[in-house]
Amino acid sequence: MRALVVYESVFGNTEEIARAVAAGLSETFEVTFADVNSMPPAFGMDLIVAGGPTHAFGLSRPSTREQATRQGTVRPGAVGLREYLDCSPPLTDIRAAAFDTKVNKPRMPGSAARKAQHQLRRLGCRIVLPAQSFFVSGTTGPLITGEEKRARDWGLALASTVMAAQHKV
Repeated sequence: MRALVVYESVFGNTEEIARAVAAGLSETFEVTFADVNSMPPAFGMDLIVAGGPTHAFGLSRPSTREQATRQGTVRPGAVGLREYLDCSPPLTDIRAAAFDTKVNKPRMPGSAARKAQHQLRRLGCRIVLPAQSFFVSGTTGPLITGEEKRARDWGLALASTVMAAQHKV
């Protein structure tokens, strides 16, 4: 089975989480790991996992990516997860999941993962597990201790959930 882990990362934290998710998936899946700027095709995938940072309570926009440049060194890229999903063809019946990174503050509203999950569902995907958030200590990071392991475990859970659903069909 084949999985695509596609991510947007501004300060590098979301990329670290995406790598950990891909590592968990790779025990079961052949994984393609790609930055959204490469516009990887989802055609032929059994699972799509999309991740991005939470900006202004949701998926980044050109304006929020511009604001991020004022807060630290950012990774180059003009395309975000929002634009990648907006220009995607229908992904009917492909299994999918979404994750984000966000600042670790109690009751902090908004989630890029929930917005991405909504877009994936609108494209025709079947959501495998609820949207998942991973936490950073501040806007530019670093990741909270233990988040990479939690992301790898989530990747393992995604793989086992997809495999269990596959056996029911």
